[in-house]
Amino acid sequence: MQKGIASAVLAFILVAPLYAARPAKVPPKPEAPPSITVDTHADTPTEFLDHPFDLGALNTRGHFDYPRMKAGGLDAEFFAAYVPAKYANKGAAAYCLKIMETIHEMADMYPAWVRFATSTSGIRAAVADHKRAILIGIEGGHAIEDSLDLLRAFYRFGARYMTLTHTNTNNWADSSGDEAKHDGLSPFGKQVVLEMNRLGMLVDISHVSDKTFFDAVEVSKAPVIASHSSSRALASAPRNMTDDMLRALAKNGGVAMVNFYPVFLSDEVAKASKARDEKLKPEIAELKAKDPSEGPEYQEGVRKLMAANPLPKVSWTVIVDHIDHMVKVAGIDHVGIGSDFDGIGEVPEGMEDISKLPKIPEELKRRGYSDGDIRKIMGDNFLRVFAEAERVAKEMQLGGPS
Repeated sequence: MQKGIASAVLAFILVAPLYAARPAKVPPKPEAPPSITVDTHADTPTEFLDHPFDLGALNTRGHFDYPRMKAGGLDAEFFAAYVPAKYANKGAAAYCLKIMETIHEMADMYPAWVRFATSTSGIRAAVADHKRAILIGIEGGHAIEDSLDLLRAFYRFGARYMTLTHTNTNNWADSSGDEAKHDGLSPFGKQVVLEMNRLGMLVDISHVSDKTFFDAVEVSKAPVIASHSSSRALASAPRNMTDDMLRALAKNGGVAMVNFYPVFLSDEVAKASKARDEKLKPEIAELKAKDPSEGPEYQEGVRKLMAANPLPKVSWTVIVDHIDHMVKVAGIDHVGIGSDFDGIGEVPEGMEDISKLPKIPEELKRRGYSDGDIRKIMGDNFLRVFAEAERVAKEMQLGGPS
């Protein structure tokens, strides 16, 4: 017995160093998910509906097509189902369906380039398959014609955010661009926000009045977004966000996406724009008299007038100035990009279309932002908020604590 024990001890002494010399097996680090760049607002569907063009070819008109989307490194785009205020209380829902169907066609006709998506997992799956994701955001709460049933139908048809108002105050929410009628959100407006939460549709506060904004963040059970709003501290447009609003948005867990429109980036440009509008008022009235429905003839006439009377130029770096300020106020987790391309008549110099997008992360890097922080601004912040809205919706549908 003692001899057997001694042999075992001797064997252990001889073999133990061999085991000790072997490096411990370290489990491989999980790969970081790929960086995903998201732009939360482009009005290309309106352009496509009014003047159909080949999205799969490089175009000189407008700000967006799929080759330029690829050149800009953009992985996901929210196309706006913009419903003009002239349809409020007279055909808004029908027009919204028409433009949403147009967006589906804009994706379905180009399967080599893009894939329609309705979720964070759908965005990631498209990127993993070397495609780009197209999503829908409704612009203008009057689109639902005061019906929660229509809101649900729009969700089923693919809408994943809705701006509570556009420039017009509707029947349940006040706009920043119109007279206030409800002191923010009406009781029905609060129901709309909660139903959006239950569905998993993001509540978008771009265009709303300040009081509507504060009502929305108080009522919403999920983080809210501003799909295309800049900083009012740097440019005093009433549809921009004050520092107090940015702080409230951060507390809510939401994210504000910076708009690229020079009028919302610079007070100098805004002042010049107001003067131009006043100067051109008689000519625009004449165009409207000829085309009261504001159809193609009116739109083309206005476009030519604006082109003949350009606004002062601002550098594209002012976009990053707004990002920088908003990060300082709200925090790095609460800022993103929402270009408003194809919905704006002027662009900053050097940011003429979506292909120029890589300049933004390059400038952020130059200003000292880390790679991780740049990822957040260019897409991760939005994806986090979208995923949280999806989680809240599941809990609400199951009757959970949200």
